[in-house]
Parts: sequence; C-alpha cells; structure tokens
Amino acid sequence: MEIGVLSDTHDNLKKLDKAVRLFNKNKVAYVLHAGDFIAPFTLDKLDKLNCNWQGVFGNNDGETQGLRQRSKNRIRKGPLRMKLGNRKITLVHDPKTISLKRDNSDLAVFGHTHKPLVKKQNNKLLVNPGECGGWLSGESTIALVDLDSLSARIFTI
Repeated sequence: MEIGVLSDTHDNLKKLDKAVRLFNKNKVAYVLHAGDFIAPFTLDKLDKLNCNWQGVFGNNDGETQGLRQRSKNRIRKGPLRMKLGNRKITLVHDPKTISLKRDNSDLAVFGHTHKPLVKKQNNKLLVNPGECGGWLSGESTIALVDLDSLSARIFTI
C-alpha cells in the first residue's frame, strides 16, 4: 500500500495542486498532511484527491475551527495515531511534541522544519516530506511512502 505525505502547504495552491496530481497519478491509497494548511480555502484542492486523507494542525493554522469544519473533522490536533494496512502510524506537526523513541508506531510522519527527511531509526521509519509550499526554502517537496516495504521517496514538485 502506498500513501502520499505532505506538510507545510502554507496556502500555495499551485504547489498543492501539483501534489494532488502526483498523488492521483501514483494511485495512492491515502494521504496524510502534517499541518500548516493555513486557510480553509486550501482544502478545495484536497477535495480533488482520489482517496481519503487526514491531517493535523500546525503551529500556523490559526483558523482551526474553519479548517476543522471545512475538512469535516479530517484535521485534528496532533499527535494523531492510526493504523493503515498493517502499519501503526503517528502523525504530528512538530516532531519535538512527541518522544519518537518511545512512540510505538512503524511510521512517524511530521513536518514543521521544512526539511525533507527519510530515516530508519529503531525499526521505525521517520518521514518529513519537507515543505509543499516552498515559500521558506524555495523548494517544494512531498513524499510517497510504501507501507509494505516501509520505505519512502521524496519528490520535488
């Protein structure tokens, strides 16, 4: 099972549209957003996904009520723990808000730093897709995660 992962879209509709197209082209089964959507209108782009999605609030998501309502409660305060396929997943915006060592998930997804990361640590895959919006670093990145092999690839969009 392959899933799409993104974070820190920061209202960049053009880049979010590219991310959605890449996820749909790759026929991902699910999409996780690690926060910093910013405004509820950005969720219109996520409606074009051919799969379900969930996300967590980031530190710049001031309109939490609007985001929660517009997303039909698919955006929540992190950490969000879930199971997809046979994998336990933890989704959070800022990785410093949880203890990655004590977390018992197979996959930990986070954002906030705007720096892409794919790393295996203690039989756990850590994935930061980087920033989809590209405003801070000048590079827009997202990730595809294969839950069967517990591996990930970063894509520049």
